[in-house]
Amino acid sequence: QVQLVESGGGLVQAGGSLRLSCAASGRTFSSYGMGWFRQAPGKDREFVAVISWTGGVTYYQDSVKGRFTISRDNAKNTVYLQMNSLKPEDAAVYYCAASRGEAAPIESSWYDYWGEGTQVTVSS
Repeated sequence: QVQLVESGGGLVQAGGSLRLSCAASGRTFSSYGMGWFRQAPGKDREFVAVISWTGGVTYYQDSVKGRFTISRDNAKNTVYLQMNSLKPEDAAVYYCAASRGEAAPIESSWYDYWGEGTQVTVSS
């Protein structure tokens, strides 16, 4: 069982930055691929960025490439999402998720555990 708690969301002006954190409980955090997903009002949940259990493999949605960086610290059981050059279209609830295994799947159906989400609001 893994419990995930996101933090770091908030209100930021367009062009600004935020760093989201996701703290995981459990001793086997390093055995999970981790992902960040987001859901805006009226839209489906979508993949943002994922990272393999070693941190050696990452994938990003095209719209965030070059602006967002996913990373993890297995010693701290934490995964991060550094978001720079934020745009109004990045506004959403951001969710952290954990997937058993070494891979970094981009499909949400592969994820076994989810956090409650943290709101990101970007003003224009």
